[in-house]
Amino acid sequence: MLSTILSFAFLTDWMIATVRMATPLLLAALGGIISERAGIVNIALEGMMLMGALFGTVGAHYSGNPWVGALVGTLAGGATALILAYMSINLRSNQVVVAAALNLFCLGVTSFFFRVIFKVTTDPKLVPGFGINPVPVLSDIPVIGHILFSHTAIVYAAFLLVPVVSFALFKTTFGLKLRAVGEHPMAADTVGVNVYKVRYIATVVGGLFAGLGGVYLSLGQLNMFMDNMVAGRGFIALAAIIFGGWKPFGALGATLLFGAADALQMRFQALGFQVPYQFMLMLPYILTMAALAGVITKATPPAAEGIPYVKEEG
Repeated sequence: MLSTILSFAFLTDWMIATVRMATPLLLAALGGIISERAGIVNIALEGMMLMGALFGTVGAHYSGNPWVGALVGTLAGGATALILAYMSINLRSNQVVVAAALNLFCLGVTSFFFRVIFKVTTDPKLVPGFGINPVPVLSDIPVIGHILFSHTAIVYAAFLLVPVVSFALFKTTFGLKLRAVGEHPMAADTVGVNVYKVRYIATVVGGLFAGLGGVYLSLGQLNMFMDNMVAGRGFIALAAIIFGGWKPFGALGATLLFGAADALQMRFQALGFQVPYQFMLMLPYILTMAALAGVITKATPPAAEGIPYVKEEG
């Protein structure tokens, strides 16, 4: 058994699976970073991913085109984020409570519409999904090419978005405004930044990212939707945000770590380890809790995160 685990084929397959398992986590984490940097606590990543997964499937089912499904699912995540933004910014509701309620709402809504639209009985409904798109030349590199450059388009997009988001947050004027709104909204307002507008944009863009993460689960991995198929990945993405210090590259490292744990438990099950499979399924969540236990007291979120902003009159 040990020789199998240490074999070249096992390690290569594990690393390929790590990249794939990390992709939805990374997209959701990037979305969460954008919204949380603006001061909006985004615990609703789970629900946004669920909406993206379902409506991505619906779009692909009716159009016969996974790209249309990806667009519909991504927009569904953004629409869900719009609800969070309205409740948090306009109504100044408790952001944690609203996000938790939104997760439960999305869980019920996706389950209901899944049955209504697909008329599910026992057999799952398969839809057109994304195929593997090897990158010319790069995919021919021994070992590395197979691990990094033989995936679907969404995988490439997710990893390319890391430097893009990092640049946007830390090297652009809008990124400066966004971070200012999350750290000291009153000071930002004083110099002419529209706090409400920036928070709306950040929250909705974050929802679009999370929706795309859900799309990848349904159209990039399984080509179908299942009840609660996100299975806590939104919360793992939230842990990756904290573990990565609210920075895109930090989140990348965290999601690869959690993705590796998820990929490992699947490989262990395939090898027939003589332990209940439920213990294998627990592995990524145990790692998440262990990782957070070491950083949670040291993590410093944006100063105004979760605090509704009230513009002073006069």
